[in-house]
Amino acid sequence: MTLEQLGVVIPVHGDIAPVLPLLTALAGPSVTTADRAARVVVVDDASPQPVDAGDLPAGVELLRRGANGGFGAAVNTGLAALAQSPVIDQALVLNSDLEIPEGFCRAVLAHAAPWQPAVVGCRIVGPDGHSGYAARYFPTIGHQIVEWLVPLASQRHRDVLHRAVGHDLDAERGAGMIPVDWVSGAVLLLPLTQVRSIGGFDEGYFMYTEEVDLQLRLRRAGIPSLLDADLEVCHVGGASSGNEQRRRRWLVGARMRYARKHGNLHLLRAGMSLATGANLVWNAGRRAAGREVRPLAVAREELQLIHQAGKELPR
Repeated sequence: MTLEQLGVVIPVHGDIAPVLPLLTALAGPSVTTADRAARVVVVDDASPQPVDAGDLPAGVELLRRGANGGFGAAVNTGLAALAQSPVIDQALVLNSDLEIPEGFCRAVLAHAAPWQPAVVGCRIVGPDGHSGYAARYFPTIGHQIVEWLVPLASQRHRDVLHRAVGHDLDAERGAGMIPVDWVSGAVLLLPLTQVRSIGGFDEGYFMYTEEVDLQLRLRRAGIPSLLDADLEVCHVGGASSGNEQRRRRWLVGARMRYARKHGNLHLLRAGMSLATGANLVWNAGRRAAGREVRPLAVAREELQLIHQAGKELPR
């Protein structure tokens, strides 16, 4: 594969200024032809202040959506644009708040070439250097119950808890190209034809879990996912999530949609409701110990999320 076959899609909602370092790393004047993708497309997902094409580096294309549809809808818009180029058969989807190393596009294509068609991601670290655990197992009800349990929050650094929430630690500690269940949507090298043949991202997910759903559907079509453990990017995170309450509503709603499509929605809700009961007991103990926590209010909020989040989304 060559860079002539690669298009890059970056969905954006909000201020373009924090995205400019990434765009410069992809298409700035210092990027040589040997490291430059055929197309770099920014998809403005109906930002409150529309992105100005004049603010983008030369050669970066701008597409504007009329309505804010979320990550999957914005990426689908970009993929449709790339599909108009007959030579492009690989799409590199990047979150807008990434820092990538020099030569990243060339490297990820070269490492992925023997495995194609496949979905490929890479290691992701935060600004503090801590891992984002890009390689994971397909979510189970058990994973999500463990994540919901407040008493376990302080122990999340332990291997047993990482595994219990679905982190693939064998891939995390490996090298080379490692087959995994799914990789984080912050960096996704996608086989364009195969992704579009299954309908692209499910736009019913506004934010979160859409990349898991996509990779599960691709797996069923015979397309694997791999972690390129020899490449690493820095992910600032949270650029499009807004406040914490809204982020949790999107996250829980996405998980309920995934369970409705691929698992057992009623069992997930029951398990998370039981976990809320455990959280209530834990928080009551914390309050008795003098902590500033409102056990009943927290429990009501959790139950409302479990039983209401996602109901407004299309089926």
